[in-house]
Amino acid sequence: MSNPGARRQARGEVERLPSGSLRVRVYAGVDPGTGKRRYLTETVPAGPAAHREAEAVRARLLGEVEALRKPGTEPRPDPLVEVRRRGRRRGEVTVAAVARLAGVSAPTVSKVLNGRPGVAATTRRRVEATLREHGYRRPEAVVRAPNVEVVFFGMQSYLAVEVMHGVERVAGAHRLAVGFTDAERRQATGGSWARDLLSRQPYGVVAVHLGFATEQLGLLASSGIPLVALDPTGEPDHSVPSVGAANWSGGIAAARHVLSLGHRRVAVIAGPAERMCARARLGGIRAAMDELGVPLDDRLVRIGWFSFEAGYDYARELLRLPDPPTAVLCGNDLQALGVYEAARQAGVRVPEDLSVVGFDDIPAVRWCGPPLTTVRQPMVEMGAAAAELVLALAAGRTPDQTRVELPTTLVVRDSTAPPR
Repeated sequence: MSNPGARRQARGEVERLPSGSLRVRVYAGVDPGTGKRRYLTETVPAGPAAHREAEAVRARLLGEVEALRKPGTEPRPDPLVEVRRRGRRRGEVTVAAVARLAGVSAPTVSKVLNGRPGVAATTRRRVEATLREHGYRRPEAVVRAPNVEVVFFGMQSYLAVEVMHGVERVAGAHRLAVGFTDAERRQATGGSWARDLLSRQPYGVVAVHLGFATEQLGLLASSGIPLVALDPTGEPDHSVPSVGAANWSGGIAAARHVLSLGHRRVAVIAGPAERMCARARLGGIRAAMDELGVPLDDRLVRIGWFSFEAGYDYARELLRLPDPPTAVLCGNDLQALGVYEAARQAGVRVPEDLSVVGFDDIPAVRWCGPPLTTVRQPMVEMGAAAAELVLALAAGRTPDQTRVELPTTLVVRDSTAPPR
């Protein structure tokens, strides 16, 4: 017969995650402050030796638990294993209060917070609205999946891959996996990317080109999932840290370059006006041209999507003018490649007859003819910076700055030359 007063023996468990990694968890007793069970957890990356490594980790964690149970020792929290526990502050709304306000049970509120099924759509929306309206924030510790999720709002493969490389560089160093979600595709099929994330409970989220929908952000905030915006389309909410590039400075550098070559009839094919980065690039161009006494002619400005087609169509218009431009500054490299094609069809030579400058520095522009002069965005570094912010938030640290802006760089190649 077992002794009722005996202390629970820690044995440890190894769980296979969807990514193929193995999560090792060892019971470490009850937290005297909260009365909740406490665990030591570590994740072993997938691989041929994963099971052997997991057993070694389990043995080590069991040893740590035994050491912690010796008198005079204190547990050492690992900020990248346990998500911080925050106490309920006076006046903050509770799950029970949300349930009463929404006219549902507390378990129903819990299902909404964790993205679980079994809640009618109208009821789910009512609970989500109540959570947002009353500013609910989850206080208790939550077992998070050992991965950072990257959410793309419109995936452009050449940029998405670089962002993922940057996020993985940081997450991988902390033995966290990286996943991605195509939010536009998910919404097009009637789904909710935020609810999907709640069901997976990632360690944190990097949202690329986020449009800041209040409903989705409120849901993530209520559930305590750290969120960082990368290159947001609009001005982010003050509570959401963000990472971007120095788009204004990039616009200035592009304009100064063609002006230094002697160009005065300069056209601009800018990105969509609703995109913050597009407005900043155009603003930088205007500022540089005003500074040098060559104001931008608004008749030579076109506003369109960041696409090859927009660059092609607008370049055809500009090249048909009685007095066409001698240089075109583009909102991104795809637009610049569209200008190349329009110039080729019109018999206009680049750079002899027309100088072209892009923005982004995607790999293809190094190999086109001629190689494109462009402004480089440090997408890998931006992804890494966003991941660092997410991990800081997940560990309960307050970032030194909530807006990180990384420098852009003018890369001069063969698509620009003095006008004839």
